[in-house]
Amino acid sequence: MDSLTQILLGASVAAAVVPARHRRAAMGAGAVLGTLPDLDSFPLMLLTDDPIALMTLHRGLTHSLFVLPLVAWAIWAWFRRRGGRVADAPRAWFWAIQLALVTHPLLDAFTVYGTQLLWPLTPPPVMWSSLFIIDPGYTVWLLLGVLVALWVGPKPLGRHALVVGLALSSAYIGWSLLAKTLVDREATRALTAMGYADAPRFSVPMPLNTLLWRVVAMTPDGYLIGDRSVVADRGPMRFQQHRSDVPALSAASDLPAVQRLQWFNRGFMRAQVVDGELVLSDLRMGLEPDYSFNFVVGREDGTGWQAVSPRQLPMARPRSEELSQMWTRIWHEPEVETPGPEVDAHAAP
Repeated sequence: MDSLTQILLGASVAAAVVPARHRRAAMGAGAVLGTLPDLDSFPLMLLTDDPIALMTLHRGLTHSLFVLPLVAWAIWAWFRRRGGRVADAPRAWFWAIQLALVTHPLLDAFTVYGTQLLWPLTPPPVMWSSLFIIDPGYTVWLLLGVLVALWVGPKPLGRHALVVGLALSSAYIGWSLLAKTLVDREATRALTAMGYADAPRFSVPMPLNTLLWRVVAMTPDGYLIGDRSVVADRGPMRFQQHRSDVPALSAASDLPAVQRLQWFNRGFMRAQVVDGELVLSDLRMGLEPDYSFNFVVGREDGTGWQAVSPRQLPMARPRSEELSQMWTRIWHEPEVETPGPEVDAHAAP
């Protein structure tokens, strides 16, 4: 999630468990601890300029549920020896520090980017993908709770506000999981009718909301994209076919950069050959045809694909009309159009 949300979450959980007299100090400490795991980006940039390494190592060691509890214990032990507030209420501060750190990667795991919760083990990163990386529907409750707690100080209302803010933000996550389940059910029905029941797929909310969702399913020659409004849509979900250079991707599958990306994004990639170079785009982030992460990973030399130093292509700038179109789409189901490149939910592949 975005830095502001992580700051507010860390401040909220830390301040909610310490004695009232320590509440404001805990909000400051929790805010710092809540953003600490994301600072891994800075040392990574000093160690490598490989954009694929930077992407896939982020949310690794500093987001591990094996590492962060030990870091939290070390911080707590150091401050306890120094005396002060932590020594005055050691048990409460132990949990405040633990929660401020551990809730960070858990919240990140609800986004689609991928979080390596079990590092140094190497299963694919966790991507529950029920929240967009910035979602005011989640953040606003934490913000209100923190503002009230800052205003009233040690009064009981401060803790009540923090707990209510955490409860409402958690309820919003629960809603996002329910919405995702509803969308996945409709996507499964449609893809099964099309003959793609076993197609690898993922669903993800569109920017800034959990009412409109995008579903991507991989096919033998590319991928399908469909969207679903949990508010407006009633008919079968419809998908549009998009091509990917699957033969080129298969031929380059031994390249280290390709293997690393396959592990990181679970194969949800578009492959294109541009001027003899293989460009891989992460389908999880961005909108067709503009994706946030596009990497040059190989060059064809006449004998096959050869590895090159990975190069990240510039991100496309978001278009202002996209948010307006998305807002309209939330509330209105598109009319059924004459069959063309769109794939009907009941058509055979």
